[in-house]
Amino acid sequence: MSNLNSLITVEEARKLFENWQTTRAPVIATELGETDAHEFLFSLSDLEEYLQYVRANSSVANPGIRIYLGAYGDSEGNKATVFLAPTKGAQSSAENDYDLKPMNRGLGGVPPRSF
Repeated sequence: MSNLNSLITVEEARKLFENWQTTRAPVIATELGETDAHEFLFSLSDLEEYLQYVRANSSVANPGIRIYLGAYGDSEGNKATVFLAPTKGAQSSAENDYDLKPMNRGLGGVPPRSF
């Protein structure tokens, strides 16, 4: 696992979160009139099961996962969410794989947790 070049330090993660909190969160809170969700939790077993689903059903040897920001409608609390969408490759130019289902229904803290 230590060979992953995409790992960052806890300090880098804290800075990313701080940047979000100071540059995005106030604008969203002002627009919505309340604090929006800003953290989402998926269990490792759910993520592993989803990755296995994508691997088993993808039409390409090395699919990717794109993470999108989304928002529920007013009837569902009008809060932010994320969903994972399979892609037909692991490059930034890879097309989404619309033959496979995206993943959603993670958990969000109420109130949201800071990093």
